[in-house]
Amino acid sequence: MRLRIFVGLLWVSLGVALVLGQSQAQSSFIAYAELESSINPITKDFLLRVITEAHRDGASLLVIRLDTPGGLLESTKDMVTAILNSPIPIVIWVGPAGARAASAGAFITMAADIAAMAEGTNIGSSTPISLGPAPSEGESQDDPARKKILEFVASEARKIAEKRGRSKEWAEKFVLEGKSLTAKEALQNNIINLIANNREELLKQLDGYELQRDGQTVRLQTAGMPLKIYERTFKEQVMNYLADPNVVYLLLTIGIYALIAEFFTPGFGVGIGGAICLLLALLGLQVLPFNIAGLAFILLGAALMVIDLFAPTHLALTIGGVISLLIGSFMLFNFESFEAPALGLSPISIFATVGTITVLFVFMVTKGLLIQRKPVATGKEGMIGMVGTARDELNPSGMVFIMGEYWRATAIDGPIKAGEAVRVERVENGKLIVRKA
Repeated sequence: MRLRIFVGLLWVSLGVALVLGQSQAQSSFIAYAELESSINPITKDFLLRVITEAHRDGASLLVIRLDTPGGLLESTKDMVTAILNSPIPIVIWVGPAGARAASAGAFITMAADIAAMAEGTNIGSSTPISLGPAPSEGESQDDPARKKILEFVASEARKIAEKRGRSKEWAEKFVLEGKSLTAKEALQNNIINLIANNREELLKQLDGYELQRDGQTVRLQTAGMPLKIYERTFKEQVMNYLADPNVVYLLLTIGIYALIAEFFTPGFGVGIGGAICLLLALLGLQVLPFNIAGLAFILLGAALMVIDLFAPTHLALTIGGVISLLIGSFMLFNFESFEAPALGLSPISIFATVGTITVLFVFMVTKGLLIQRKPVATGKEGMIGMVGTARDELNPSGMVFIMGEYWRATAIDGPIKAGEAVRVERVENGKLIVRKA
């Protein structure tokens, strides 16, 4: 009897195990995400979130479509570390045609378990551009600081290539020589594993593909597997736009000068928009590495321009404000090591913004000076030169009618008969001094 009970329990256990195994197999899927932006802290957080959620949800594979001009070194290092230590295999696909994995993108692609590219794409050119242009003739080609940083970034590239069994020589050339490769060249030189022109072709080639993970052979299965797409949240999309220094710079300047305009001309409502722009700019500054001294120069430039509207300096303070604004603009962001040129603050944006602000303030200051030189045109003093009609005979005093009102007046070339035209010469003790018009 006990033997029968034991055998029955054994069969029940096996049945439960089979059911659980089938349900787990059915729940497995392929995770998919897209990275189409510069490499920045927001992109890094998105990738780390996708890896965590895909593993938690039971994904057997994560496919990432990459198209990037490059990005910040710190964000790249964190993303590479996350990919190398991912609990599930990761495929980086540079596509479709026209996409690129430049600068930091090359590091991320090489860190993947499987790297793939579409025809018409390229990878490489990872030289640290923040070091400035290459030395010209006559300058030292072995500058110690430049050489040290280049060697550090090149060593990182070699480590990634060695970890994934890729060409260390070409990984090094990406950094030291700024080389780049097409998809076919990257495949021939052992930088990538596959060439696929679209997602469906990629998944077809991945079916049955074997790779080594932690000393074990893993055979991928993609045929018939459902695809789950992980997208950026609304907050991540907004913050990713704010990771563009050109957008942050424009929002910052609009916010500052809109608040100034609201302060001097309240009631137009520009202050609300300015406050929103300023808050968005501050959010962007939290994401991007900025220089506090650059921000201080921008605020100083705005203050000098505003003071010049009230001080008789004849544009001297405005010129100083423009110089301060230019210095602050070029100092505002402080990017590290290698980053894409697209990630930097464009000089065109700086000169266009500063030029527009300069024109507006020069117009306001010069307009104010011209107004100050005009004779007073309000109150009694504003009546000087006005023409009216004598209501009484001015011999020498009487009443005149000017600007719809009656005034007591004295003629300086009288007598003036009633009904004759008179012109105001001056105002004395509330009385008009007039002569014949």
